[in-house]
Amino acid sequence: MAEPGYSPLLAAPPATTGELLRAIAEVEGDRDAYVEAGGARLTFAEWDRAADATAGALAELGVKAGAVVSLLLASSADYAVCYLAAMRLGAVTSGINPRLGPDEVESILATTSPTVLVHPDETEPPDGGWRAVPRRALAGMRRHPPARRLPAADPDRPVAVVWTSGTTGVPKGAVFDHRNLTAVSVGAGPLRAPFDRRISATPFSHVGYMTHVAEDIGHAMTTVVPSTPWNAGEVLALMGAERVTVGQGVPSQWRLLLDHPDVERTDLSSLRICGTGAAPVPPALVREMRDRFGCPVVIGYTSTEAALTTGSLPDDPPELIARTVGRARENVELRVVDDTGRPLPAGELGEVQCRSAAVMRCYWRDPERTAAVLDAGGWLHTGDTGSLDAEGYLSLFGRRVEMYLRGAYNVYPVEVERVLAGHPSVAQVAVVAKPDPVLGQIGVAFVVPAGDPPEVDELRRWCRRAIADYKAPDLLVLVDHLPLTTIGKVDKRALSERAVALPAPLRRRA
Repeated sequence: MAEPGYSPLLAAPPATTGELLRAIAEVEGDRDAYVEAGGARLTFAEWDRAADATAGALAELGVKAGAVVSLLLASSADYAVCYLAAMRLGAVTSGINPRLGPDEVESILATTSPTVLVHPDETEPPDGGWRAVPRRALAGMRRHPPARRLPAADPDRPVAVVWTSGTTGVPKGAVFDHRNLTAVSVGAGPLRAPFDRRISATPFSHVGYMTHVAEDIGHAMTTVVPSTPWNAGEVLALMGAERVTVGQGVPSQWRLLLDHPDVERTDLSSLRICGTGAAPVPPALVREMRDRFGCPVVIGYTSTEAALTTGSLPDDPPELIARTVGRARENVELRVVDDTGRPLPAGELGEVQCRSAAVMRCYWRDPERTAAVLDAGGWLHTGDTGSLDAEGYLSLFGRRVEMYLRGAYNVYPVEVERVLAGHPSVAQVAVVAKPDPVLGQIGVAFVVPAGDPPEVDELRRWCRRAIADYKAPDLLVLVDHLPLTTIGKVDKRALSERAVALPAPLRRRA
C-alpha cells in the first residue's frame, strides 16, 4: 500500500501531491494559496480547478505520463497551476529560472526534450521539437475542459527536475518524486505551521519551492510572491499588508530590509518566525532581527540534491546561528567523513554527507554523475566541508572546490567570511582565492562596507583574534554590492575572475 502524504490538516492524506491539493481544496478551498505583488490572488479551490483545466489543455498538446513540461516562468500563480496540472497528467515539470543565460536555457531544453515549453510573453522561445506556449495563453487554458482520463496515482512517479545553479559548469537536473515531496513535508521544521502566510524568497524553479510545494499545500499555507527583481520596499509593504507570519531571505536581503526607511513604519507584528541561510550570519544581525521583528530567527542548510538537511531551533542563541547551520532535520541522517568514507568524530573536518527520503532519486538521465554523488548506501556526497559538534550541530567551511592552499595551509573561505562578517565596518563579505607566484594562492576579500571603509591590515588583525593568521585575507576590494547568481547566492565565479586580474599585494605576508 502506498505511503500516505503528510498533512497536519487531514486524517488520512493521499499519496500524491495532486491528490493532496484536491483534498485540501475541499476543506480549505476559500483560503488564499497565492497572493502576488499587485493584488492577484488564487485560492486553493481555484488552484485545484485551474490545474484540472490546464491539464486538459496540456493533454491536447501531447503531454502525457512521463513527458516533460518546461516552465520558463517567474514565480507566480501561473507557475503553480502549470506545475500541478503536469503532475495530474503524470508528467515531469522542469522549472527554468528566466534569469538564466541563453546557453544555460538551451542546455536544459536539449537535455530534457520537453513536450511543452511555457515561456514569458516578451521573449522569443528557443527553437526545438516542443510546443511553445506564451504565458498570456495560460488564462485561456484555465477555461479548458478537464482531461478525460488521468493516470493512476503513483507516489514513485517523478514529478520535478530541479536544476543546480550551474556556477561550476553545466547545470545538473535533480529528479524528485512524490515520496521525496512527502519527506520534505515531514522534516520541514519550524518554518512551517498550518495556515502560515509566507513571503517567498527564492524563484519557484528553485528547490525551495519545487520540493516544498506538498508541504505548503498540506499546511494550507499562503505564499506571498514579490515581483522580480526583489525590492526591499515592496517586500516590506507586502509583509505588512498581507500579515505575513513567516519571513524568509538571505542575510543580505534582511540587511536591506532592516536598513530601509519604511521598516519603522511597517506593522510586522504578525511575524512568528524569520528564516535565513545561504551565507554566514553575523550574531549582531540575528539580534537586530529578533529585536526589530519580535520573533525567533532560524537558519537552515541544504543543497539542490538533498532538498532537506539541517536547521536551527527557535531558541538557539545568535552565536550558535552564526557558527553553525543547525542540526539534522528529524528525518535526516547526517555525518562527516574523511577521504576514505570513514565517519569522523565531533570536531574533525571532513565531507558532509546526508541520507533521507527527501534526497533526489538521481540526476536527469545521467547515471555517471548520479553514481559520483549517491553511493550504494544512499548517502549523498554533498561536496561541502564541515564538522559536527558534540550536540550534532553542523559547522560549514565551504565547498571543497573553494578551498585554497596558501603556502602549505588549507584555507576555507566560509570560515574567513564568518569572522569578517562580525567586523563593525563590514556589511557583506565574500572571500575568493587568487593565484600567487610565491604562496601559490592568497585570499581576496570583497567587502561591502558599513560606515567607514575598513583597511586590509585592520581586517587582518580582526581575523587573527579568532582564526590562524595565514587565513586572513591578503587583499581587500571595496564594492558597492556583491554579484549574485540567478538564485540569489553570491557569485563566487564572477569574483574569482575579478580577483585574478588584481595586482599582487605590495608586501608579502607569510
